[in-house]
Amino acid sequence: MKIATWNINGVKARIDTVLSWLEQSKPDIACLQEIKSVDENFPREAFEALGYNVETHGQKGFNGVAIFSRLPFDEVNRGLPGDDDDEQARFIEGVFSTGKGVLRVVSLYLPNGNPVDSDKFPYKLGWMDRLDAWARERLALEEPLVLAGDYNVIPMPGDCHDPAVWEGDALYRPESRGAFRRLANAGFTDALRAVTDAPETYTFWDYQAGAWQKNNGIRIDHLMLSPEAANRLESVDVEKHVRGWEKPSDHVPVVAQMAF
Repeated sequence: MKIATWNINGVKARIDTVLSWLEQSKPDIACLQEIKSVDENFPREAFEALGYNVETHGQKGFNGVAIFSRLPFDEVNRGLPGDDDDEQARFIEGVFSTGKGVLRVVSLYLPNGNPVDSDKFPYKLGWMDRLDAWARERLALEEPLVLAGDYNVIPMPGDCHDPAVWEGDALYRPESRGAFRRLANAGFTDALRAVTDAPETYTFWDYQAGAWQKNNGIRIDHLMLSPEAANRLESVDVEKHVRGWEKPSDHVPVVAQMAF
């Protein structure tokens, strides 16, 4: 089973790119972020025509997450618990039945947090605290769980082209990196780093200043696996070539091959 995560940076702008990727890569479950569409306007029919079941948690013009699955959904949960006043669409969980039992998959879009001297950074850290609490509760179920998404966190110095450039940025602040490590300490495995320590393994290149051409990238898109999911991990690929397509997202897909 192939489980993928990709921040598409707008479904309306990128629909042809996403359709081409789905036909080429053929993920069984695709977690998308920044769909930038309300649920009722999401072009689901185009993706259903490729054989996917589609569930979204959308928001007009901003944010928004989706899960496409070749498996039927047994259950769908929208919104990260812990703050009833949070209206930003950043979290959707799908539950599936497989030949080897239940599988839970989350598509998440963690807040950017910049500028750090605004209320956006406390919101980011609060969101991460809520994610940590929710994830620890799910771990108690002892089921395969994949937390897939754009975390907006650069975990380690080797996950960016030049750490000095990112000093003080919300993506690289010690508080953000520490919150990401708490997930690992709780028992989640960073899927990519479980299979490779290769340098210059990035998932995002800015549109500005020739970042793609210079390979000035960062790794902020992650698949975090519960122990039961990590036991089924076979391989991980960063589909970097997609960044070179026409009208690309500034992110690329990260795809895990898992034994289900």
